[in-house]
Amino acid sequence: MIKKPELLAPAGDLEKLKWAILYGADAVYTGGPLLGLRANAKNLTFEELEEGCKFAHDRGKRVHVTVNIVLHNREIDEVESYVKKLEQVGVDAVIVSDPAIVKIVHDTTGLEIHLSTQQSTLNRKAAEFWYKHGVKRIVLGREVNKDDIKAIRDSVPIDIECFIHGAMCAGISGRCVLSNFLTGRDANRGGCSQICRWDFQLKEDGNELSGENDFTLCSKDLSMLSCLPEMINLGITSFKIEGRMRSIYYIATVVDIYRRAIDEYCNNPDTYQYNKSYENILRNCANRDSVPQFFNFKNDESIGYYNGRVEVSNQDFLGVILDYDEDNELAFIEQRNYIKIGDEIEIFGPKKEVKKMIVKELYDEEKSPIEVVRHPQQKFFMKIGFSVQENDLIRIDRTK
Repeated sequence: MIKKPELLAPAGDLEKLKWAILYGADAVYTGGPLLGLRANAKNLTFEELEEGCKFAHDRGKRVHVTVNIVLHNREIDEVESYVKKLEQVGVDAVIVSDPAIVKIVHDTTGLEIHLSTQQSTLNRKAAEFWYKHGVKRIVLGREVNKDDIKAIRDSVPIDIECFIHGAMCAGISGRCVLSNFLTGRDANRGGCSQICRWDFQLKEDGNELSGENDFTLCSKDLSMLSCLPEMINLGITSFKIEGRMRSIYYIATVVDIYRRAIDEYCNNPDTYQYNKSYENILRNCANRDSVPQFFNFKNDESIGYYNGRVEVSNQDFLGVILDYDEDNELAFIEQRNYIKIGDEIEIFGPKKEVKKMIVKELYDEEKSPIEVVRHPQQKFFMKIGFSVQENDLIRIDRTK
């Protein structure tokens, strides 16, 4: 056995925090009521943070809170009381980018300081600088490659956190000003309007350039699943999944797959084999292509779309199991997408074997037979011939 990296999952709200931990995350990161960069996420109140920290700590897990906004003078005076309150409710670490916040947290609390990817740390000298100023962990810029990671790992006794899955930014690790310029929404103040996902018409000398599709700056997503053994052997402390705005299904699916892959390699590195079906599951729960990006020195046109981008809304997520009647083999389910008799499905849950079946019997809440479940979040019963549990999830079987 070799040392397992921390699996760090996003938590856009309290519900997602709990789902991430239930499905195998070692730690979660979330936003509090102030000074974070996800203005459109629900974020957590102090009361929710306290509940979330207790939920995590009772299970031996950790909670990190983003305080990674770029400060203006008007906000400096509220930083100290805010981070002290985060410490009081049980937060384990704060993720920061502004040097002023680094100093305030270091001087006034016992919180771990993690340096945000917003600082775009890519070299050992920068890592050494931050380490000397009290930073416990650095979230490296997404542009880092494996040689850069090794050089930092070998030179500085600092914990290293790297992104392993999720959306990429067309700017340098989030330092984009296109949103400010085109919409007046400050990306470095939590208001990014995702300009890089927009379609643009190109012009040259006043003439429109026609192509197969309009031009886009859109990056493909990141997936490091195929590179996990290399990343683990580099001694990276924490593997970070992006996606605080994503659904519970996305979070549960991605956390579950990476949990399985990390455990399989670390428990038996000599016999580990890459599971191609994991890759297919990850691909089907998102709506953009994903590649390893910069890790393997790949930074050409293959990591972006530019034109011809197609994003199909995902409909694999079918339902959440609320309860199971062992005697009658009936699962009580809340629907998430259209389900009908004859569908081939998979049921999965934390640390359990994925089960496959064909839907043969469906019943409404009064237990009258039905052929299809078509209403959003409709509650219904399904005949399942094996034991399932609350919070197991149902998805379309696309393995064939």
